[in-house]
Amino acid sequence: GKMLRIDVDGDDFPADPNTNYANPADNPFVGVTGDDNIWAYGLRNAWRCAFDRDTGDLWMADVGQNAWEEINFQPASSSGGENWGWRCYEGNSPFNTGGCPPQSQLEFPIQVYSHAGGNCSITGGEVYRGCAIPELDGTYFYADVCSNQIWSLKYDGVSVTDFQVRTAELGAGSSIVSFGLDAYGEMYICNLGGQVRKIV
Repeated sequence: GKMLRIDVDGDDFPADPNTNYANPADNPFVGVTGDDNIWAYGLRNAWRCAFDRDTGDLWMADVGQNAWEEINFQPASSSGGENWGWRCYEGNSPFNTGGCPPQSQLEFPIQVYSHAGGNCSITGGEVYRGCAIPELDGTYFYADVCSNQIWSLKYDGVSVTDFQVRTAELGAGSSIVSFGLDAYGEMYICNLGGQVRKIV
């Protein structure tokens, strides 16, 4: 899977009324036919992505194929072009490495978890930037849609810290499918049962 980056205010295709966007000139593959709007690649099924509203860093939860779920982190300073490793690796584990580049040319996740214990599919979350719970500032929350587990962690660009299992205290119900932030940066969790819950 590829992540695309386009300029919705421009129009590189004025003769085509159905194609109304521009390719940013600083995209990493500009000038490569058909690749002008690619920002990064090697993702399988990112669900979901979120920008940290304070730093601009991009968090990507990528759903695995058979055994591993992963969280990828792209700093705001990135110039794009990262290869996040799929189909060569699922998480940190080799999956189908035929014809793949060396590991040094790939980006690996900052956090993985296995399908053990009923886990099956990651639901990417958000970075808490609210005012009501200052001790959580900079904490990334995420969940698994099958096991209903909820976790949180902090990441400083080098190391994961303050990893917490939050399931018991948050009890967000079954089939957690998304997280959201309100205008104040306070966090919400929603599930397929129609419930939206606020973290307080």
